[in-house]
Amino acid sequence: MSQRPLVAVAHGSRDAAGAAAAEDLLDRVRRLRAGLDVSLAFLDHGGPDLPAALTEAGPGAVVVPLLLTPGFHSRVDIPEQIARSDAAGAAQAAVLGPHPRLITALERRLTEAGVTPGDPGTAVVLAAAGSADPSAVESVHALAAQWAVRRPWLTVETAFASAAAPTVDQAVARLRERGAPRVAVAAYLLFPGLFADRLARSGADVVTGLLGATPEAAEIVLQRYDDVLAALPVLESARR
Repeated sequence: MSQRPLVAVAHGSRDAAGAAAAEDLLDRVRRLRAGLDVSLAFLDHGGPDLPAALTEAGPGAVVVPLLLTPGFHSRVDIPEQIARSDAAGAAQAAVLGPHPRLITALERRLTEAGVTPGDPGTAVVLAAAGSADPSAVESVHALAAQWAVRRPWLTVETAFASAAAPTVDQAVARLRERGAPRVAVAAYLLFPGLFADRLARSGADVVTGLLGATPEAAEIVLQRYDDVLAALPVLESARR
């Protein structure tokens, strides 16, 4: 496969720890794919922005959104910024989720928090950032449904830190009312920021760490990149 540059683009956060966590993820990507030119851009609250990062990367870059759900940023914002850049031949990859490897990453974080994967006495709240875009919300529901089938949890519920219902607090409270012996919030978030801070105040027995630089997240970044490279010959033939 051609070694086109990989430009990962994160949403960005006022929390400086968010940028550091994104760089940690890309460091793992670099270790997995030695020699690949990997750089980071932000849609907001940081720099470089995507057009600048693409200009720096040069022609043929593959843009991988460090986003877990589809929505405005992946369908409108990122394509518009690619179009405004000076870089020729840039292509956009799919967002990271939903993906079955993310369930593995979520269970990694639950194990680190002391929860045995599939514990039938634990109700899991899959807590996402939230979006007004129905496709983003549906992608979270789809992942929760896959997870509930994979493991004998008491239940796997979805909740959102903003823009969609129920809130994480509401989901935790409802599970308490239904008699769940233990409630674990699985943070379906990549990096620190406002939404991650909200999860800590949800009242759950356990709140996991963020997905961040998990091996699974890094592997998915490279899979999205490779998917674009595999499709390029087909796309180029269609243009002729």
